[in-house]
Amino acid sequence: MVAKFLEFATNHYLLVGLFFVLLIALLFNEMRRAGRALTSGQLTSLVNADQGVVVDIRPAKEFATGRVAGAVNIPQDKLVNRISELDKYKGKTIIVVDASGQHSGSACQELKKAGHTVARLSGGMSTWRADNLPVVK
Repeated sequence: MVAKFLEFATNHYLLVGLFFVLLIALLFNEMRRAGRALTSGQLTSLVNADQGVVVDIRPAKEFATGRVAGAVNIPQDKLVNRISELDKYKGKTIIVVDASGQHSGSACQELKKAGHTVARLSGGMSTWRADNLPVVK
């Protein structure tokens, strides 16, 4: 199988090269649209400086098991309908938090379309907990 792939790649190097260029461009574009990724420390600094607000997009049941102090819970499936609730934070960065960092990108895109400055916690609540940071129940 590997030998056939290498033969194909050798015989069609322009096609394979173009594929990888397009793949990298797609990944770069998706990362740019999803907002910048923050570490736990950067999130804490923004919130402590009153320049950011945490929006947790996990379902209410997960949110109740533990959250970043001061976080607002708007589940991802309700975000589009409740986005106007965040208008009072237009001057701040909205930091999106999910369970493991996989769903925050799409939420950031929606918030960006609504005119908000956005960022996301890299790794979500699993990173927050792994860093042994306080969780409020």
